[in-house]
Amino acid sequence: MKKFEEKTLHTKSIFQGNMISLQVDDVQLPNGKTSKRELVKHPGAVAVLPITKEGKIVMVEQYRKPLERSLVEIPAGKLEPGEEPKQTAMRELEEETGYTTDDLQFVTSFATSPGFADEVIHLYVATNIELAENKLDGDEDEFVELIELTLNEAEQYEQDERIWDAKTAYAVLYARAKGLLE
Repeated sequence: MKKFEEKTLHTKSIFQGNMISLQVDDVQLPNGKTSKRELVKHPGAVAVLPITKEGKIVMVEQYRKPLERSLVEIPAGKLEPGEEPKQTAMRELEEETGYTTDDLQFVTSFATSPGFADEVIHLYVATNIELAENKLDGDEDEFVELIELTLNEAEQYEQDERIWDAKTAYAVLYARAKGLLE
């Protein structure tokens, strides 16, 4: 749907990084006037809601430099070039938690910050998870601690702002709404 479409007149690249790029677009507005838009371009990501046989959610605690604090989150990661989201989800699940599964179900995709970024996260649910025989190595600059939470504990973590990111909060709401855990 392109209601109120803004037509790009010119794009100026500002920065090309390993994870994101930044650009400024000159756009023509629906009323004919022009404006500037500062955009973050991102290749997309996945997030996985892993559920143990005991009915707990496997999460990771890690430091998030942009917020200058640690958060408890569901496993997630960036899409690599040519990689399908389901492949990324399986890889991130194993790298971050040591778990694998044959039961990975797609839930939905959503934009994280559509006011300035094009990042889309693809959310999956992993059930019947088992520890991998030969765990994939995680990123060398990523330090995480595993945490297993009941649904009630996860909701308390949200109240305490230990879970404070949208993808994890959405996943916890989804688990409650679908009756995945009790």
